Amino acid sequence: MRISATVMLVAMAAIFFGSHQVLGVNPAWGYVNAFAEAAMVGGLADWFAVTALFRHPLGLPIPHTAIIPRNKDRIADTMAEFLRSNFLTPVVVARRMREMNLAQAAGDYLATRGDTEQGRIRAGAGQLLVELLESLDPDRLGLQVKAGLARQAKRLDIAPLLGRVLETAIADNRHQPLIDSFIRWAGVALEDNEEMVREMVQARANALIRWTGLDEKLANSVLSGLYRLLAEIHVDPDHRVRIKAAEALTSLAHDLQHDAAMRAKVEQMKDDLLSNPAVSDWWMGVWERLRHALIDMLRNPDRVMSGQIGHSLAELGETLQTDTNLQVQINRFARRSLVGLVTRYGEQIVSLVSNTVKSWDADTITMRIERAVGRDLQFIRINGTLVGGLVGLSLHFLTEVM
Repeated sequence: MRISATVMLVAMAAIFFGSHQVLGVNPAWGYVNAFAEAAMVGGLADWFAVTALFRHPLGLPIPHTAIIPRNKDRIADTMAEFLRSNFLTPVVVARRMREMNLAQAAGDYLATRGDTEQGRIRAGAGQLLVELLESLDPDRLGLQVKAGLARQAKRLDIAPLLGRVLETAIADNRHQPLIDSFIRWAGVALEDNEEMVREMVQARANALIRWTGLDEKLANSVLSGLYRLLAEIHVDPDHRVRIKAAEALTSLAHDLQHDAAMRAKVEQMKDDLLSNPAVSDWWMGVWERLRHALIDMLRNPDRVMSGQIGHSLAELGETLQTDTNLQVQINRFARRSLVGLVTRYGEQIVSLVSNTVKSWDADTITMRIERAVGRDLQFIRINGTLVGGLVGLSLHFLTEVM
């Protein structure tokens, strides 16, 4: 739309200069020239007005231009005050909540999840959460979540927990699939590194064995023996290697729960792991993937409402639609909870909105507002060009008549 408005302005300028050269040929050219001249002036004036809202026209520091970037803090405070006065006061929240049957609305939403209107509501709520996730600083939020998880992990005595999990798995014979997986992995690793094993055996063979050519046979025998051993362990559930592995795991489970030295070693490993910068980088990558996955899920809410989850939610919705006692209890709880939240955290929420907008730089707030308004900004320029041309045409007609 910006290109279209600019092309129209350039076209009016070309018509103006072109028609000016042929004004004496025919009186009709005077009307064309008047239209183009006024349209060019109107288009330029509206281009200046639209541009002055967001930036300095042509980069010149003209007074009273770049209005939004210069006043972004005042805009943030105004938004916060509007939110505080119209939404985040206990009286307003309680009155609105009394007028709403939130439980029945939730039931209608869940029970009729395929309805077009509910689809629009779902899309709107999802878009709201998407905007919230995108507006917050992802790095800062990720660091806060990481710090919270790290604090919880430091408080958790992980060694006894691992010991009990391992002990339960061994008691239920659930450690066997783990051993099977290790055996398969060992077989694949051996197959992928046969040449390295051959070279190791040949390098350690003495000169006589290499001279007689037995080193190749020795390497083949070693590989065959390893493959045979892995195959026997894999097919025999009572193989002595499996028994030894189970005994080792049982001893490890006991030590994790009762050996102070082992528990201290595990705690030290946990602390080292949590303080490792590589783990921090890995978590930030995981957090970004989770955030983007959540955004994608919110942008495609129908995925969440499909399958067994959707069926269960539909049944819950039907219950909420028909059970009036449940509706009263849920509505009362929701009203009290929301009023309590607003009373305790209303100012913090308002400050969050205000501080978030203030933290944006001039380019960010300009881009967000300009994208939010969208095509209408360029229609102002297009309409200004057309209206200016029509006014010029009318004035030219009046002067000719007079």
